[in-house]
Amino acid sequence: MAKATGNDPSLLALKRRARRINRMLGEVYPYAVAELDFGNAFELLVATVLSAQTTDIRVNAVTPILFARYPDARALSEADEETLQEIIRPTGFFRAKAASVKALSARLVDEYDGEVPNRLEDLVTLPGVGRKTANVVLGNAFGIPGITVDTHFGRLARRFGWTTSKDPVKVEEDVAALFEPKDWTPLSNRVVFHGRRVCHAKKPACGACAVAQLCPSYGEGETDPEKARKLLKYELAPGREELHARMMAAETRAQLRAAGYGLEA
Repeated sequence: MAKATGNDPSLLALKRRARRINRMLGEVYPYAVAELDFGNAFELLVATVLSAQTTDIRVNAVTPILFARYPDARALSEADEETLQEIIRPTGFFRAKAASVKALSARLVDEYDGEVPNRLEDLVTLPGVGRKTANVVLGNAFGIPGITVDTHFGRLARRFGWTTSKDPVKVEEDVAALFEPKDWTPLSNRVVFHGRRVCHAKKPACGACAVAQLCPSYGEGETDPEKARKLLKYELAPGREELHARMMAAETRAQLRAAGYGLEA
């Protein structure tokens, strides 16, 4: 995105449109949260590291076993590596991930008394932790504003015209200039939700998109409303109306699972 002054009409128009998109996504996904299951900052940190190159669904399937056996940084730092690898094998790249989560746990024990630090500059020094992971943890575990630039967020930020860059740090910088810091974390969750459910990489469901009228990329995907609706995923998918209604009624992921709902695509 080109540099512009604070009084640049084009920048002001872009900000207004971007903030309208955020408000509309907030109405569509009032339940948008980090889709990794966690009970504390340590669990979210480890889960996010494990989520690289895989789905949150696979991570959520292994973390209950993982944290039942290794509930804190000290326990995980002392884990038998082969046992750890077997537990996290379904997430892929399990050898590298096992080494990373053991090493970051050891660093937490040695340098932070086993606690997860709440500063980005500290988090990014931990093994396996980059800015994306750090911002996920800061925003969702500590309530500290952060923009999470994963593949979904980057794709939608470009489609919305918020950036032209594919560099995650530049995307984060460009998007941060359009929104107040208080909006960064909920914005991240909403955009990621929208990317997973509607604005897919290969065939976005343009005809079923709530922000189509504001999207400069409208038409890249299916524009026929009925055909587009069939492309929707998760709770927006046809036949999952009851699940969607319960999510809109603010039932938690744990409550929905207890009621027998699967949250997968």
